[in-house]
Amino acid sequence: MSAPALSHAEPTLSHDRPTPNTRSDARRNRALVLAAAQRALAEGGVAVSLAEVARRAGVGAGTVYRHFPTKTALLEAVMQQRIDRLTAVAHRLRDAPDPGRAFFAFCTEVITSAHRNQAVCDLAANDGWPRELVQDAGARFHAAFDDLLIAAQRAGAVRPDLALSDVLALFTGCVAIQRLSPGNELSRPTALVLDSMRARHAPGTVTKLRNPPATRDETIARDETPHCPICATPIHPTGTGRPARYCSAACRQKAHRRRHAAPA
Repeated sequence: MSAPALSHAEPTLSHDRPTPNTRSDARRNRALVLAAAQRALAEGGVAVSLAEVARRAGVGAGTVYRHFPTKTALLEAVMQQRIDRLTAVAHRLRDAPDPGRAFFAFCTEVITSAHRNQAVCDLAANDGWPRELVQDAGARFHAAFDDLLIAAQRAGAVRPDLALSDVLALFTGCVAIQRLSPGNELSRPTALVLDSMRARHAPGTVTKLRNPPATRDETIARDETPHCPICATPIHPTGTGRPARYCSAACRQKAHRRRHAAPA
């Protein structure tokens, strides 16, 4: 289904001559309707009526129908808007100084926002994807996301064997996991799935035991070999008699002379 032409949605004055404010008013009304539709879908699912969307947007039902003749057209526009927003986020993160951190931050945003827009995601999955109106938006999203993935892999933060299709498939499971978790924060199981995409020994990651045992190494080798006080040569024990204090007779004589030398 193709989007309704903008000219059909613009109100005009007499003699069909639009004023300068006509186009901006039409854009404002369309934005109001889309914002209201986002909220209504999040709360009531796809069963919400266009009349309810009009009420939430503060516009007449005719305004909604001029922009979106059917509910399907409205739902497709909501999905396209969401995809375009995520694509814009990906573009902003493309030149981030830490590609790995940017990639996982984007993954988190995609998963949590999909959880918040579950009704629209369910419709896309059950009613055929991609729909005609959002095909181009989906292609732009995939290209921007692939750029982030490649940059993170080049930085050594993401497994090099991952393809974009792998990541998108993991997202499907992550969204299902998030549905079972209260709130909008990334759940621990979802975080574990995302962590599986990290490269081994990735920069910035730390793997540690939950309760590491308190151990102490008692086998540290210490050099306790005695040394000659005159020349510092190691003195190895002979195994018999008293331990030697000097390495040789010469050093013993030097020590004796030093002890008995008259002061200058």
